Amino acid sequence: MLADLIKATITFVMSNYSLSFFVLGLIVSLVAIARSGSSVDRPFVVEKLLSWYVFFSIGIDNFYNFVMHVFFGKLSASFIGWADSPFQFEVGTASLGFAAVGLLAAFRNYDLRLAAVLGPSIFTLGAAVGHINQMVTAHNFAPGNAGIIFWTDIFIPLIGFVLLWLSHRSASPGAALTAA
Repeated sequence: MLADLIKATITFVMSNYSLSFFVLGLIVSLVAIARSGSSVDRPFVVEKLLSWYVFFSIGIDNFYNFVMHVFFGKLSASFIGWADSPFQFEVGTASLGFAAVGLLAAFRNYDLRLAAVLGPSIFTLGAAVGHINQMVTAHNFAPGNAGIIFWTDIFIPLIGFVLLWLSHRSASPGAALTAA
């Protein structure tokens, strides 16, 4: 009984990795905020949320996507409701590029974080359009096409854009111009 629960939990976490890494980023952000010895103000909170969002929801998430599409392509394709193809490798290497930029940008300046969020966000929002097309035209309601992944393909980028907007608003006048 306990083993089945553990197996189901691990399967859920790994199958819905975008949600899992987003939640993990929130948890790490909250721990970083709580452990801060300095005063906690809005810019500090936004900074922690954005940096850990970029680290987990862009960097780690896309690295996991790389591993799954390149090394477990058949499994990934079946989860989406598709046949395996050489295109899996291309999606995987694109994800590796997004991961590299995300990990580099996580604790850097606003402009680098903007670039790190923009590319994968366009990709996942486009994937959401593809999921809708597959649901309508092919009646593909596989978990990797119409499940939590579909919703995270929409909401994770939107949350990233909100965090970027809040970060930009929190910056002191001219900070975006002088950040390097």
